[in-house]
Formats: sequence, C-alpha cells, structure tokens
Amino acid sequence: MARRKSLRRRSPSELGIRLVIAGMACVVGYHAVMQAVAEAELRRGAVIRAYTLAPHHPRIAATMARALFEPGAPAADRAKAIRLAHEALRRDPTTIIAATTLGLDVGLRGQDAAARRLLAYSQKLSRRDFPTQVWAIEDAVNRNDIPAALHGYDVALRTSRNAPQLLFPILASAITDPSIRAGLIPTLRRNPSWRHAFVEFVAENGPDPQATAHLFRGLHQAKVAISDQANATVTKALVEKNLPDAAWTFYASLHPGADRRISRDPRFTAIVSTPAPFDWVPLGSQGISTSFQRDDRGGIFDFSAPASVGGPLLTQMQMLPPGNYQLTGHSSGIDQPAASLPYWVLSCAGGRELGRVTVPNSVHAGGTFSGSFTVAADCPVQSLTFVAQPSDAISGVSGQIDQLLLRPAAR
Repeated sequence: MARRKSLRRRSPSELGIRLVIAGMACVVGYHAVMQAVAEAELRRGAVIRAYTLAPHHPRIAATMARALFEPGAPAADRAKAIRLAHEALRRDPTTIIAATTLGLDVGLRGQDAAARRLLAYSQKLSRRDFPTQVWAIEDAVNRNDIPAALHGYDVALRTSRNAPQLLFPILASAITDPSIRAGLIPTLRRNPSWRHAFVEFVAENGPDPQATAHLFRGLHQAKVAISDQANATVTKALVEKNLPDAAWTFYASLHPGADRRISRDPRFTAIVSTPAPFDWVPLGSQGISTSFQRDDRGGIFDFSAPASVGGPLLTQMQMLPPGNYQLTGHSSGIDQPAASLPYWVLSCAGGRELGRVTVPNSVHAGGTFSGSFTVAADCPVQSLTFVAQPSDAISGVSGQIDQLLLRPAAR
C-alpha cells in the first residue's frame, strides 16, 4: 500500500525524467553490447560484419578502410577508405591503422612530404604496426637509404610474428647487393631475436648461394656464430650450382690451413653435426652401418655390412690439382677373403675412376696400407670414397679405419 502511495505522490515530470534515463540506459547498453559483438567479429577477421555492427567505432572503421584500400581496388572503394580513415582519425587520433592508410594514399599520389609526415606520426604511435614498418622500409629503399631500410627490417622482424614469412625472402634476395650485405652484418652482429632464423633461412632458401657465402664469410670475420648445418648447406648449394671453386673458397675460409692438395681430417677427429662435401661424409644403405667414434689417439671410422651386401661407406670431395698422389692409412678389425676386401676409390666428378687402393686384412703389415693415384688435368673435381664389397661370411664385413691421408707423392 505504501509503495502505491509513493508512486501516486510522484509528479508527471519526475516520472518522465525517470523514463528518459531508463531509455538512455537501454540505448547505451545496446551500443555497448553491439560494440562488444563487433570487436569479437573483428578479432575473428570478419571486418565487414564488425563494421556493420559498429560503423562509428574508430578502430573498426579504420580496419574497414584498410580492407578497402587494396591494390587494384575500384576508385569508389578507395575513396570510401580514405573517408573512413579520416573519420576514424578524427574520433581517435591514436588510430594507427587510419594514419597508415592515409599515408599510403598520399604516397601513391606522389605527395612524398605528406606521406613521410604521416609515416613519422604512425611510428610515434607504435612500432609494432607491421604495415607501418613495411612502409618505412619501402620509403628508405626509394631514398636509397640502406641503414634506414635495414633498421626498418630489424624493427619489423622483432615486433611482428608474421614478418619473417614476408620479409625473409626479400632480404635474402637483397644480399646480392654488396652494400646491403655490408650493412646487414653489423645488424646481425647485435644478435637480434630473428638472427638465427634468418641465417638458417638464407642458407636453405637463398636464391644466390655465392651471395650467401659472402655474407657468411663476413659474419664469420665479425665473430658471429653460424651453425655447421647452415655452413654445410651453403657449401653443398655451391657444389650443386656447379661452382666448386667458390665452394672450396668458402669452405677454406671456415677452416684455416685447409689445403686443396691434401685430404682433410686424417684421424677423423673433426666430427661435425652436419658435414660439408669437403668433410668426411658417412654413407649407408641396405643395412650398412657407419659411425665415427673417439679413442685415445683421436677418432675411428667404424663400419659394418651384412652378408652379401656392399656399397659406399665414406666419402670426401677433393679438388686436387693434376699430379701424382699417395694414399696411406691404417685399419683394424678387417678380416676377409681377397675378393671381399674393402677399397678406396678416387673418381672424377663425372664418375670416371682414377684408380683403386685395396685395404688388406688388418693383420697384414700391422694394419697399414698405401697406394697411389694420378689426377689428370681434365678432372678438376674428385671424390675419395671407401667402398665395402659383398662378403659371403655369415657376419658380413666390418672393421675400423683410424687413419687416412691423401697427399702429393714424394718426388
């Protein structure tokens, strides 16, 4: 009863005010809900749906402008994009997407000064906006400002998760320019978060292995660590591009004292995770087992093959100048009939054999063996390969090589 009396005592104007307030609350609540729904749609990538729900939201309108402002878009769409970007920036001056869209527009229309003002403004707002950094890179490239372009790459690659997918291929192609390589080395020396990923990418996917080799040599001189796998990949790529001299030059730069007249690592101590063609490369197939092991004197190459199975076990690429060469080595554990003894073969790159040296049973001469080869002038690239012959023994063939050296014959 008291509640009814209270309602009767309120004036019509008071009730009207309450109804207006309630209506306003409903409107505000409706817009809040619609904005929340629109933002959820935007996060899902449904830009048009988000804009339909909240066309006056600055960030949503700016994102719609960005979507409309595409290469080859109709003039009407681009005009609408510019209008939306202006409106978004008026409502919220910190809407970076709107600023970059306007900057791209004036830049495409040749208004460089205005474009750079908007670029500077966008960078002040945020360095995490990827389109802004791409814009900065393009602007620096157009001005032939290599330090600024590389700075843009660095910022973009450190702040955008998706940047490597777009920028790594471009940067890998750009290192064919010596001035860009020279500028990139100090950047990588500072060890940015993307350094390792880029080094591995350019080793595997760089369009010009010679340019990659030059970059890696510069990084090596700058004391920047590069993985064995990346170095080996570049060396192999040079070989596959039929650039053996460039491959050897790169390899030798990483291995001071390497001499093309002499095989490398005679005691098998340089065990690397991913060998280059000029390293010892173990081979194996059809049940053949090969491995490097350590002992008191250095290293051992251990091998075994099942009965009636043979094939290459170990190889190393050579670039021996024409002349006579002596092969010497030491084995253990080899015990086979003459027809099943393993051997070393030196072959030209095309497959032509220059000769073979059979490895006798290890009880012979205390396990030492030797032989000779002659390299002709028409055979600039060779491979030295250790081969197992099929054995009728139940245990197959097995043994170890703990020393192997190929060098010019004594005169």
